[in-house]
Amino acid sequence: MEKFTQHIGKPAVIHRNNIDTDQLIPKQFLKNILRTGYGISLFYDWRYDQNGKPNPDFILNQPAYQDATILITGSNFGSGSSREHAAWALIDFGFKAVIAESFGPIFYMNATKNGLLPIQLPKDQIAILATATSQDQIKIDLIQQTVAFKDHVFSFNFEEMYRYKFINGLDDIAITMTHEAEITDFEAKLPDFAAPMPGDMAKSAIIETSK
Repeated sequence: MEKFTQHIGKPAVIHRNNIDTDQLIPKQFLKNILRTGYGISLFYDWRYDQNGKPNPDFILNQPAYQDATILITGSNFGSGSSREHAAWALIDFGFKAVIAESFGPIFYMNATKNGLLPIQLPKDQIAILATATSQDQIKIDLIQQTVAFKDHVFSFNFEEMYRYKFINGLDDIAITMTHEAEITDFEAKLPDFAAPMPGDMAKSAIIETSK
């Protein structure tokens, strides 16, 4: 996972509530077994018409937002199914963070496991960020836990366990491997699995008794 300490990026505003995982990445695009290649299908039903042609009115199809890295949205973002592909699609498009009023809990967990920073801010602060255009930039400082936009600086809470993972660029496997020496020591103390199992020992005792 890439380290995330500070990020300055262009915001894209989709200020809607209850954007669920079906809208983020429809079920017909879940066949890929890799974590890449989903960005083109992100928000598919909004980005494309019935013939599969890009909708020029949708923000992510506009040239000015092709390099957007921060998504500003409403409440209950990512509700619905547990598909991890929703986070993968956002990352594959190029988003580094999603700032919302609230998140679906499973999406929130999936985001933290894949390096997509989910930031929760109150409704009035989201409303200010939602005025951002393609000419604006937002600065996210995970060390200080702040979001800066124009003359505004908003503080946000983020669980220390997740914050540690992002700042150090550690996913769950990498965190596990920081305990490699302890794991090796534990394995060395395990019994020899080549030794007779209890069933084999009982069988041997019966044979000895019958002699």
